[in-house]
Amino acid sequence: MSYSPLLTDLYELTMLAGYLEEGMEDKRAVFDLFFRTNPFEGGYAVFAGLEPAMDFLEELRFNPEELAYLSGLGLFRPSFIDFLRDFRFRGRVTAPPEGTVVFANEPLLTVEGTLAEAQFVETALLAIINFQTLVATKAARICHVSGEAEVIEFGLRRAQGPDGGLSASRAACVGGAGSTSNVLAGKVFGLPVQGTHAHSWIQAFPDELTAFRAYAKAFPGATVLLVDTYDTLESGMPHAITVAREMRKRGHELRGIRIDSGDLAYLSREARRMLDEAGFGKVRIVASNDLDEHVIESVRSEGGQVDIYGVGTKLATCSGPGGAALGGVYKLVEVDGIPKLKVTSDMAKATLPGKKRVLRATGPEGSFIQDVICLEGDDVQPGEIVYDPINPLQHKILPVGACLSDLRRVVMEEGRRTHAREPLEAMTARCRRELALLPQGCLRFINPHRYKVSVSSRLNDLRCRLISEASKRGA
Repeated sequence: MSYSPLLTDLYELTMLAGYLEEGMEDKRAVFDLFFRTNPFEGGYAVFAGLEPAMDFLEELRFNPEELAYLSGLGLFRPSFIDFLRDFRFRGRVTAPPEGTVVFANEPLLTVEGTLAEAQFVETALLAIINFQTLVATKAARICHVSGEAEVIEFGLRRAQGPDGGLSASRAACVGGAGSTSNVLAGKVFGLPVQGTHAHSWIQAFPDELTAFRAYAKAFPGATVLLVDTYDTLESGMPHAITVAREMRKRGHELRGIRIDSGDLAYLSREARRMLDEAGFGKVRIVASNDLDEHVIESVRSEGGQVDIYGVGTKLATCSGPGGAALGGVYKLVEVDGIPKLKVTSDMAKATLPGKKRVLRATGPEGSFIQDVICLEGDDVQPGEIVYDPINPLQHKILPVGACLSDLRRVVMEEGRRTHAREPLEAMTARCRRELALLPQGCLRFINPHRYKVSVSSRLNDLRCRLISEASKRGA
């Protein structure tokens, strides 16, 4: 995906111009991108959007039309416009792979470079990472509760605009969706595309049976019939079975039926019974209609017989408590090797200073125990005391026997990727694998277990010292 450098807030440009005026543009800076609260009132998030973010960074440059527009604003001096002609991102980015399970308060991206380049990319990186991580998390919740059933992303028509629809399709597949109805996303990202037909197809014909026969004739190898236009069990299902018999005589098989309204648990059970009794046990049942993780959980708990869930509006728009936005932030943590800290009366909004690593502690079977944020040179070992990132007075012992490994890696150096592009299938598999390693309580929708994210002793000491120094300066 290609993004214009004008996809930014005006203040990124005014700060950039100000740094240039002050001769500060080449100072070395480090920024962390993170979020403070797990989305959907849940126990985790799924990291997504890294590849599009790196596309933006690699391709960052102002074309003549964009420079002319900025010049026409009457806000910037000609020297600044000239500076932008050769402006590029030539820094370093550290991040986890997409599909990694992540948590509040730990750095996702760390961006290093000149103050000018690392500051300017803030808005675009947040726009990309925030939304795609939010959608991937929603998809992971939906796919987890769907069990062995397949999930198709159906959300384009109700997404937050065409751009949001395209990003949502990609991120939904990172979180576990197996395909999308979005044809452009299929082309751009290489995703499998699936779809059936609308109720208008049925209504356009003299009757339902005629409509079913026409669709089966047009797509004999991919016939999925929407059976709830008039009456699912009294009309739609009997007509679908009639067409299935006719197709079989011609050497084809009905692939599936879709139910888009009503009591999905009851209707899917009855549809399954009718199909099985008629000898069509391999015909799959697709359910749609404003589905989310809570509705799917209810359908399954009531014995629903759904093979595929088509999830649209509530996936693409991330509706639900705690899902309006991820709320990721981008904070300066170091300038010219000097750690920086935002101090506030609300400790939840204070930042962690310095250039950092994120370690994941795992048990003997690979299960996740907790994460530890530490300074870059820290040598954290099991058995050490680690501290709460919000409340320094709370601490615990890192379990003896835990295995510690870096959660992140350098993904961009001197403005260029350090690794080959990763296929979406690998991200999906990583997400599924990591969810299985989480403490099961983290997967609950109600009162999920709080996965522990801590800071090392050295980082905690640095934070406390800088807070004390800032308080003295403000006294």
